[in-house]
Amino acid sequence: MDNASFIASLLAGAAAGTSTDLVFFPIDTLKTRLQAVGGFFANGGYFGVYRGLGSAVVASAPSASLFFVTYDGMKSFSRPTFDRLIPSNDQMAETATHMFSSSAGEVAACMVRVPAEVIKQRTQTHQSDSSWQTLKKLLKNENGEGVRRNLYRGWSTTIMREIPFTCIQFPLYEFLKKKWALATNRDQVAPWQGAFCGCFAGGVAAATTTPLDVLKTRLMLSHKSVPVLRLARQIYTQECWKVFFSGVGPRTLWISAGGAIFLGVYESVHSVLSL
Repeated sequence: MDNASFIASLLAGAAAGTSTDLVFFPIDTLKTRLQAVGGFFANGGYFGVYRGLGSAVVASAPSASLFFVTYDGMKSFSRPTFDRLIPSNDQMAETATHMFSSSAGEVAACMVRVPAEVIKQRTQTHQSDSSWQTLKKLLKNENGEGVRRNLYRGWSTTIMREIPFTCIQFPLYEFLKKKWALATNRDQVAPWQGAFCGCFAGGVAAATTTPLDVLKTRLMLSHKSVPVLRLARQIYTQECWKVFFSGVGPRTLWISAGGAIFLGVYESVHSVLSL
């Protein structure tokens, strides 16, 4: 990746992440409250749906930039390797490239995203009045587990959710763009077409990975660390399997519409900066 491409991916990712969080934050709050222990109304209901916005806005630009810089860079780096490994199937090599690159991008983005998610979700469920107050509570280390473990609570589960999510979303997104461009005899789709492809791909990935999102939310909201399998068994035993799809409607709506804006803004800014 050359310097121009790096800067284009960096700025386009920052614009995409910030715009999506600002527009769809209330839906994310409703989803979090549906998934939290006690249910929707016990965690705030429809009141204060912008609680935690500060942490989301602060983290959205750097995390999205990290994702797209890594994603675009790894696509260029890894494609020759997959072409050698899968020489007889160009589509399979392309899909493997997108899966690998988007997974690497998610891991990089989670370095920023996970602490912001912990702060955001605790604020959304009224565990404090503001993102700043939540951060101060975590830094006090009242549970004795250490600041790092408190800020990165749910790290492994977030990665466990994001990799399947992105392995569905981005290969499907890139596949739809490629097919649409071929159908219209163009080298690439228009930004609005990219937004539509991102909307569809995001919705499919969101609905499929909702159970992992529920586990991630519960871990981030817990006072102390809990092994993932133990938590899953506990939820299943105490609350029934249906709870694993809590918030599937808001999550799918948020990520479908958010994917349209996120990837639409990314395509628009990237195309302008690449001229």
